[in-house]
Amino acid sequence: MPRAGIVTVVGKPNVGKSTLLNRIVGQKLSITSPKPQSTRDRVVGIYTADDSQMVILDTPGLLNPGYLLQQAMRSTALRALDEADVIVYLADATEGRPPSLAEAAELAVPPRAPVITVLNKSDAIPVSRRDEAGAGEELVYVSALTGDGIPELMARIAGNLPESPFLYPEDDISTQPVRFFAAELVRETVLEQVHDEVPYAVAVQVEEFREDRSPLYIRAVIYVERDSQKAIIIGSKGAQIRSIGEAARKKIEAFLGARVYLDLWVKVLANWRKNPGSLSRFGYQLATGKSK
Repeated sequence: MPRAGIVTVVGKPNVGKSTLLNRIVGQKLSITSPKPQSTRDRVVGIYTADDSQMVILDTPGLLNPGYLLQQAMRSTALRALDEADVIVYLADATEGRPPSLAEAAELAVPPRAPVITVLNKSDAIPVSRRDEAGAGEELVYVSALTGDGIPELMARIAGNLPESPFLYPEDDISTQPVRFFAAELVRETVLEQVHDEVPYAVAVQVEEFREDRSPLYIRAVIYVERDSQKAIIIGSKGAQIRSIGEAARKKIEAFLGARVYLDLWVKVLANWRKNPGSLSRFGYQLATGKSK
């Protein structure tokens, strides 16, 4: 009997959840950045091999929210925990033994799904240091960056999946539309090229996606919260927005395997991170009053 189910990857910010998803799926779906909180919404990757199918949910980092967008990010992670058939609780191996998932996520009750505690960035510590996290404990060491330990983790996940027919066709790699990934690749490029607080005030929305044209036409809007941020994104004589556009276009072309004309605009949407209506417009869901 085949096995299939939802595998939710959770952990604190910057522990490598997105890199792990990309490593397992074998294609870049989640954007990555040294900056924390780069993942704002769930990203779905599908990995199918032999008699198992994993529907993997990359989630925003578990954090104490300071404003409405962060509340929506936390809510997204908690909902993904509720939906999981298997939970991969990812922590940073360089920081030693992590707290329990219930502690890290401030859960009122432990999750119902089996939890696999995984220490990432094993390439950054000597093997001797693994004992510091607790000898004989049920911990899996991996490096999402190098691939070390990934086959063992995959086997552990597969063994915990419920018996089930496959949930999606075997050649699917995600349930999300191309528009979503195009917008995320633009946002990743902003994270790479713009610094300080500006990237955290950026949202990207694809407003037009024309596959009937050659090259494929994409019009995307980069939203910021203040005029000063807009000026930084555009740059002197438009130099910054051109640089962002060129780099993002190349990423989207690599993702799609097709030529792309990327038409980028920058607009101000004041304080969108703290406005429920604006968050809803960008697809973020706020908590529904459910306990932590």
